[in-house]
Amino acid sequence: MIVVARFSFPHEAHIAKASLDSAGIESHIADENTVNTQWLYSNAMGGVRLMVSERDAEEAKQILSSDFSESLENEVAVDEAKDVCPNCGSTELYAFTKGKRPAFLVFILLGFPLFFYKHGYKCKQCGEFSEKL
Repeated sequence: MIVVARFSFPHEAHIAKASLDSAGIESHIADENTVNTQWLYSNAMGGVRLMVSERDAEEAKQILSSDFSESLENEVAVDEAKDVCPNCGSTELYAFTKGKRPAFLVFILLGFPLFFYKHGYKCKQCGEFSEKL
């Protein structure tokens, strides 16, 4: 087995290993436990090593050098549904907490908090507050 990649953190090595496993390439992670136990040793040891057999080395390097982030962003953008205001149908919403000011005033006047505020979304067009979309 030969080393095809080195990583500073074990979770990065596991992501790369999953990519290789999905392509049918058997791989092995070395020095993971040492780096998990003594993370300061990571640079001294050369990091967490991802190893594959010699016959799969070139294909593994090619898979690991591929960047799938753009295709993932496009896929998420297509699948992502837009949240709309239930009152006017606008997509211009922002996170809003209703009742923060009165809760703060009660805290100042009484000396203890009464939490009667609600988290939700507010429409920029009509000003409608909604807890759920």
